[in-house]
Amino acid sequence: MSERFITVKEVVLNNNCPECYSKGGLRLTFKQQFIETKFYKSITNNIKNSIACKTCNTTIYPVQWTDDIERVFEYQQKAFVPKKASTYLKKATWVVIVFVVAVIIAILFFILYPKL
Repeated sequence: MSERFITVKEVVLNNNCPECYSKGGLRLTFKQQFIETKFYKSITNNIKNSIACKTCNTTIYPVQWTDDIERVFEYQQKAFVPKKASTYLKKATWVVIVFVVAVIIAILFFILYPKL
């Protein structure tokens, strides 16, 4: 089973970085969980977000946020629309389903018509 987070949206923030004070280096990233197994692929409602500075390569944690960063974050969070949660069944799943249905039909056939 493979669980990973895929970047859905990345926003460049025009705020000053609390670490290096550069402007334009902050990036707000929204990631959504993607699960893949042998039988299905699924996009979940699990969302992660982070702010990082590309200038000084530092993750900016909420404790370090200024009021301006917090206001921009809240605005971007309200504007963010995640991908719809969905599940896609793979070919292996459909093969298993068809096989199980065929076995059930064969068993019922032999139970209902034992002398044929």
